[in-house]
Amino acid sequence: MVKSKGRGRKKRSTARERQWEEKHEASFTHDLARHRRGRPKLSDAALSAAGIEEGTCEPNATVVTHSRRWAFVMLDQDGSQEDQEDTSLCRIDERLREEEESLLAPGDRVQVRFTEDGGLVIAVAPRKTMLMRLGGPHSRIKRQVLAANIDELVIVASVQKPQFSPGLVDRFLIAAQQGGVEPVLCFNKIDLEAPSEEFLSLYKELGIPVYCTSCETGEGIDALEEYLAGKLCVFSGHSGVGKSSILNVMDPELQLVTREVSEATRKGRHTTTAGALYRLHRDIRVIDTPGIRALGLWGLSAEEVSLYFPEIAEQSLQCKFRDCTHIHEKDCAVQEAVEEGRIARARYESYRRIREGIEAQKPEWA
Repeated sequence: MVKSKGRGRKKRSTARERQWEEKHEASFTHDLARHRRGRPKLSDAALSAAGIEEGTCEPNATVVTHSRRWAFVMLDQDGSQEDQEDTSLCRIDERLREEEESLLAPGDRVQVRFTEDGGLVIAVAPRKTMLMRLGGPHSRIKRQVLAANIDELVIVASVQKPQFSPGLVDRFLIAAQQGGVEPVLCFNKIDLEAPSEEFLSLYKELGIPVYCTSCETGEGIDALEEYLAGKLCVFSGHSGVGKSSILNVMDPELQLVTREVSEATRKGRHTTTAGALYRLHRDIRVIDTPGIRALGLWGLSAEEVSLYFPEIAEQSLQCKFRDCTHIHEKDCAVQEAVEEGRIARARYESYRRIREGIEAQKPEWA
């Protein structure tokens, strides 16, 4: 583990952070019960007195993390608060209803009003960008938003422990394009095994920035920090690839909980249980998301899949049939390019699985 290099970080209060970080849902449930005993339910008259106007939002805070009816937010700083991070635990206005898309996500800009009953989130600003995935089969939420208003999606992967999953990375690349986010690929744990240059070039040729890091030696961490300076980013990837470990190296004061990869399954185990936003030095703001093993893509038709694979889209112009699926047709230029090595077989297999999954009307798991 690399020691802090004396980057002049400001001391933060951790009293509330430890509660929602370690016992996310339990903490909010406890707070909810305590506040219900001590405070009356907000009436319509109280909401009106707070100045709530339906359909308007003048954001003055950013969501750090949230539960069903509570949000932990970072209030905007004014001129007298340059050296202070003002945070608050707020109730969510009961008139804000969660429809087919997640109501709140880390990074959301919200409007908070303070009354005698405490802070209240009364409105959510439209999202400029987002990382989203298909909601679960038994959930009314069809589009689950993991992070909002982000500049960069840092896709963290490893060659071993857990083994690299090209299909999951390709799904994240599609999700980044859908949400208007710039993707970055980070190969962590290079002290165990580093990816080959031939393999890295596959993504570099797609115009994707690629960084190789090790939390044990510190290699590559500074370069990644420099790239993320001044940006709001989200760390996502397979369980166990070391997302939280990278953040701990960037800022040892975070002390995020980490776990080793299971020796029996060689798969990662969930450590981060809820997305949360952290502010680091160099004005890096990071949303750490729970590790996932499957990423269902939302709102994507089978015919549109090839558009998210530029090398396939370009080669498809040479196919004999305009509606070629590039899977079973004869005289398919894409399949020919795969056989000749001009299109990476791993990328083609990702395309094929995603398309076939959509055509079968079931989630396309990694």
